[in-house]
Amino acid sequence: MRKTVRIPALAAAGLLALSSLTACADDAAGSAADSGSKGDGKGEHVKIMVGGLDKVIYLPAMLTQRLGYFKDEGLDVEMLSEPAGVQAETALVSGQVQGAVGFYDHTLDLQTKGKAVESVVQFSRAPGEVEIVSNKAAADIKSPKDFKGKKLGITSLGSSTDFLTKYLAVKNGVQVSEFTPVAVGAGPTFIAPLKKGSIDGGMTTDPTVATVLDQKLGKILVDMRTPEGSQEALGGPYPSSSLYMQTDWVNSHKDTVQKLANAFVKTLKWMSTHSADEIAAKMPADYAQGDKDLYAQSIKSTLPMFTTDGVMPENGPETVERVLKAFNPNIKNAKVDLSKTFTTEFVEKAAG
Repeated sequence: MRKTVRIPALAAAGLLALSSLTACADDAAGSAADSGSKGDGKGEHVKIMVGGLDKVIYLPAMLTQRLGYFKDEGLDVEMLSEPAGVQAETALVSGQVQGAVGFYDHTLDLQTKGKAVESVVQFSRAPGEVEIVSNKAAADIKSPKDFKGKKLGITSLGSSTDFLTKYLAVKNGVQVSEFTPVAVGAGPTFIAPLKKGSIDGGMTTDPTVATVLDQKLGKILVDMRTPEGSQEALGGPYPSSSLYMQTDWVNSHKDTVQKLANAFVKTLKWMSTHSADEIAAKMPADYAQGDKDLYAQSIKSTLPMFTTDGVMPENGPETVERVLKAFNPNIKNAKVDLSKTFTTEFVEKAAG
């Protein structure tokens, strides 16, 4: 199993006030953060920013808290929420938090900008993302080949939904300048413009996907919630949701990172032996938004994306690099050292 050779991180440029970051979180994630994400005040305090606490793709973050596994490791973990992974990335590199739960692809993008960041626990082996097309535009959008001239929703510019939408377009012969990405977040802020017709479709995750289908507002165009779906759309496993941290912080806080890895790996194993209904029952009640069955279904649809051990899937980093090089000029023209974008050191010890 390959392990990383780490290099010190360059100084992160600029400070971003945490209050301004957290103010942007959507209502569901914000209320969840207030109601269930704070630690018990005992043990070593660690702050983690999540790119949407109520998103099923990031479910292991809150579930670990709810199962008490952080506390078992002697950690007091405070989780904060942002509606998009790129904002979680910003909080991390500005030094406002010690860890971020977001897509692994940010580690490659950040390396090209001179920042050493690595995934220490890999939650997933597929994106967990779905390209939705509205019923109004379904006749005109049969595949990504039809993205030209369309308005497509993403969580935010520079987010992983932005990256993947651009890749699907380029792969199917549509240049990134030929369609319009629209930052709409997730949940109600995604659903409202889809219903009004101000976007023709967009990329999102559960539970938003389940809600769109339940309300019959659109249909699935590309489904990347399973390894098979990732293989078909992207040509291989696509490690997405992860706990990533600045490399210099990891090197100077190995005991803490190991405790975090222990807790998350324990959660991933627990998830692999419990049903979607059992998992849903452990989560904050407001995540279900009044429909427990629909929320459980959204978990069931997304469960195949998760790893059981936190280990980076074989050939996953190579798939991510290939996808990003297809449209991202920063990465296309840069030499990325993939071995410095993740480590298996801590999850291997956790499994042992």
